[in-house]
Amino acid sequence: MNEEWERLCALLDDDAELVPAVRLAVDRPADYYAAHADELRARGIESADDVDPWLVMIDGLDDAGALAYLDRKDSGAQLADALVELPRIFATGVDLDPVGDIETDLPTAVAVANGILDAHGLALVYLDEDSDAYPLVAVAADDAEQIVALASTLGHIARTHP
Repeated sequence: MNEEWERLCALLDDDAELVPAVRLAVDRPADYYAAHADELRARGIESADDVDPWLVMIDGLDDAGALAYLDRKDSGAQLADALVELPRIFATGVDLDPVGDIETDLPTAVAVANGILDAHGLALVYLDEDSDAYPLVAVAADDAEQIVALASTLGHIARTHP
């Protein structure tokens, strides 16, 4: 696994299983596929050639409870409910009621949430997976731009703005 993947995973979350899973997907996709074949087939991934470390990372973040996994059509209330469950946000005790009051679109609610979280040293990073899903991870605000840059270096899209 190259340094960029390892650094990206470390910046996103400190879950002990995240780096090893992504490392296996990067270095030995056939082994990753063999270990997770049923789960991958259920998602339409039929061979080791289709194993994508980016999606493995997103799944790992979700498994670790570090990801707010939303749909683009979700509301501010659904975003607020998902965010308070994330350990980094929960630990701050931040009041996200203003996010729940947003009735327009999800990107607007994300912008409001980012404004609130900034005062607590956190930022939301969107991890694109080419679907209607809207996966968000809360990260240290100081790390957000490096995460975006690393994702780009690895050929993927992450962004801090809606």
